[in-house]
Amino acid sequence: MSMHLIPNPRAYQALDGAFTLQDGEKVKSELRIPLVRTTTREARIIVTRNPALQKEAYTLNVTPEKVHITAATPIGAYYALQSLRILADYDIGGRTVPCCSIHDAPRWGWRGMSLDESRHFFGKEEVKRLLDMLFMMKLNVFHWHLTDDQGWRIEIKKYPRLTEIGSKRTCTQVDGWHTSHMVNEPHEGFYTQEDIREIVAYANARGIMVVPEIDMPAHFAAAQAAYPWLACRELEREVPGYFGGRVPTLHGVMDWNRSACLGKESTFQFIFDVIDEVCELFDAPYFHIGGDEAPKDEWKKCPHCQAKMKEMHLNDVEELQGWFNNRVLEYVKQKGKRLIGWNEILAAGNLDPSVIGQYWTPKRDKNVERHIARGGDVILSNHRSFYFDMTYGQYPLSYTYDFDPGRYHIPPRSYDHVLGVEAEVWTEWIDKRPKLDLNVYPRMQALAEVAWSAEERKKYADFKERLEAFKPTLDALGIGYAVTSVAEPGTFQRQKPRRLFYCGDTHYELKLNEERKAKGEK
Repeated sequence: MSMHLIPNPRAYQALDGAFTLQDGEKVKSELRIPLVRTTTREARIIVTRNPALQKEAYTLNVTPEKVHITAATPIGAYYALQSLRILADYDIGGRTVPCCSIHDAPRWGWRGMSLDESRHFFGKEEVKRLLDMLFMMKLNVFHWHLTDDQGWRIEIKKYPRLTEIGSKRTCTQVDGWHTSHMVNEPHEGFYTQEDIREIVAYANARGIMVVPEIDMPAHFAAAQAAYPWLACRELEREVPGYFGGRVPTLHGVMDWNRSACLGKESTFQFIFDVIDEVCELFDAPYFHIGGDEAPKDEWKKCPHCQAKMKEMHLNDVEELQGWFNNRVLEYVKQKGKRLIGWNEILAAGNLDPSVIGQYWTPKRDKNVERHIARGGDVILSNHRSFYFDMTYGQYPLSYTYDFDPGRYHIPPRSYDHVLGVEAEVWTEWIDKRPKLDLNVYPRMQALAEVAWSAEERKKYADFKERLEAFKPTLDALGIGYAVTSVAEPGTFQRQKPRRLFYCGDTHYELKLNEERKAKGEK
């Protein structure tokens, strides 16, 4: 066991003795490391540049006299210092590091987590808190879901009504997917462009790339509430409070997920204008358009969409969406970005193979396999392992840890086309910090090990021991993680939270967790 280090390093050797950190300890570094006070004078922690290492790799050698780190880049040095922090139990007052030798590098280049802020808005400080934990766990991508049916959360100066109207709803669905219960409480919030710049800079300083998602052409209801001409039928509508399940109809369509009209040139001008402003704020070489769950019935009846299909010689509405995605892709490419979309978009036979498919669906998708065979790239976000909005009754902690690409028919020979893994935090039923913490931790720690550690270094029993040793650090950081009996319920104990999540009480596990923590359980 590699002490209580998470994620487990590639190679660890315990040595005799210990190094004791002193107050005001300085770092002598050949690399400029933001957030770290370095010196050119003598110091006991030394960082040496080694360009032969991969970008995020590092070595960490601890003796009783000094700590020697080698890395090719500042982020590699950062990760070494994070390992030192955990080994020392620094956040709970520890200062003694066992002597050791570590050689470490990540398994996957894309190690991510998303946050949906359309359904529930959390704000700058909560996002920064999440970024701090991503950094500690050596996760390097923050996928930010900023728009959806239930709220538009990013300022677009050319279209002020997106935040004046689209960021506000008057009510919210509660009690699970199989109910239509609503609470008449307003929910609103958005990020100014200055807020976005601040958060992107905060993430970048920690080696985290922020990838924006502007959901299109579906999940467009908030935008249509602001600008009805974006719809096939230009009707006045409010931002919906329904998330799905038993949703009533309005004007003959379900009152939530609405698709943009793909037959109007004004729709494309709107989208291109939004892309222009968003790309000015985010320096990541990627742009996520979602693209999933697109209702197509309106397109089948819309004279604008039907005329466009005839003009472009498109055989069906799947090809209409493929044509839309390709047109957006070409525009995004001019901005120096690659397009990402959920794996449903791969169903279109006319889709450009340079699109990155994010594979989330629970079942096998042969379109993903076809995309890889054509040379396309994917990100793995499979529902069973990486949908952190689900209850532990549905998906216990072990389901995250035991993720295997082979279960989804992606063999090792295809790994060159797998960018990495990413967990999703959808917030239909996650409204405030306590519920966010419960659902994310300790799943984030399991995700970190899946994303970083070599397959042969992964053993669940060993991980659980290291996790127990790490929990005091989570306590010190104020993280409200799920205790063991909630995160890993028995077969019988799984039934109630799973049933209530769909109909009755989406916060049942949170209440149970608080009761058990009050009794001293970890």
